[in-house]
Amino acid sequence: MSQDLQDNSAQKDIAANWVTSSRFFFYVSIFAILALVLGNCTQLYNSRFKKPNPEVQSSSQYKPEYK
Repeated sequence: MSQDLQDNSAQKDIAANWVTSSRFFFYVSIFAILALVLGNCTQLYNSRFKKPNPEVQSSSQYKPEYK
């Protein structure tokens, strides 16, 4: 009678079931990569190059203004 009992706790253990653990680590790695890419893109967008607005002489503009 003891042979008929099955131990289902081994199926829920991540160390005993390599299929479930590999699927879990795959999804965790995909989430981590997406989080890093999104974080880096956000950081690059926030610290982007700000276009300077230099002073241009009035005589060298597209429509020059002479004195």
